[in-house]
Amino acid sequence: MSETPREHHSQVHTALKKEDIVNIDFVKAIGIWAIISGGLTLASLILIFTKGLNYGIDFSGGTEVQVKFAQSITPEAVRSFTDGQGFKDAMVQQFGTGDSSEYLIRLEGKIGATDRETNENLKATITKAQTAIKAKWPDAEIRRIDTVGPQVGNQLKRNGILAVFYSLLCILIYVGLRFDYKFAPGAVICLFHDSVVTLGVFSLLGREVNVQIMAAILTIIGYSLNDTIVVYDRIRENFTKYKGRPLGELINKSINDTLNRTILTSLTVFLATLSLYLFAGGVIEQFSFAMLIGVILGTYSSIYVASPFILLLDKWRKDPLHQPLSNQQRKPAKA
Repeated sequence: MSETPREHHSQVHTALKKEDIVNIDFVKAIGIWAIISGGLTLASLILIFTKGLNYGIDFSGGTEVQVKFAQSITPEAVRSFTDGQGFKDAMVQQFGTGDSSEYLIRLEGKIGATDRETNENLKATITKAQTAIKAKWPDAEIRRIDTVGPQVGNQLKRNGILAVFYSLLCILIYVGLRFDYKFAPGAVICLFHDSVVTLGVFSLLGREVNVQIMAAILTIIGYSLNDTIVVYDRIRENFTKYKGRPLGELINKSINDTLNRTILTSLTVFLATLSLYLFAGGVIEQFSFAMLIGVILGTYSSIYVASPFILLLDKWRKDPLHQPLSNQQRKPAKA
């Protein structure tokens, strides 16, 4: 009596193998997804170089004044005030929606002939803005004033771009040493795709790009790489475990094997980031928005960019990554 239930229990576990349940043919539509991914990347690059990015004062230089008004004020009223005070091309951003009375006013910094003159211009802009706001709205609360010189802003922008470039270069070397040099291009293309498309969304929506957003881009690169490495590791394991099978079949099986892990991890990060975006506000809201885009792109690219890209490159190589055995070389399967 005691052996029958154990035999039945073993049969149930055999029938519920993950690779038998999850069997989506990702490789079949590789051409379609390659066109979609290439189109998204190209469209993002066109947006970045034509429309440009809305750089914050971290990169463009200038002064930001965060003001909390005691009464409800419309954005048009704030813009009319900045124009009347002679602040040319001032940008007004409302925190929240509807009747929110908190605003971020960005004022351009005047570049002087010397650093000293530039600093004096920035101080004069801060003093003029504070005095004018208090004169018109005595009950207004000036919560924050940030100022960055134009030269410092350009240096921060340059350093941010170099940080992304060096991170991609180091990842190219790491993946080449950790797995195989034939894996490395797929990983870098995947991360480049995620970074460029995220910046393309920011350009399309006109959202501010500052130091926090560059930090989010680097975080996205790390997150996407982690997901890609998991799939690559399974592909390498399957090379040894299933010798002789076609490369496309091994890639497809590897993605399916790690699909549950990918979905659960991505969903957990997505929900946590969504909570920050909805309830945190301010700088955290901007960071969370970038991360939301990155989590979606990172999950998509690890499935439809990084792994299938290996298959595309393999078709053009003289030394294929994986040679399937011929019918004569294959051994009969064990019963």
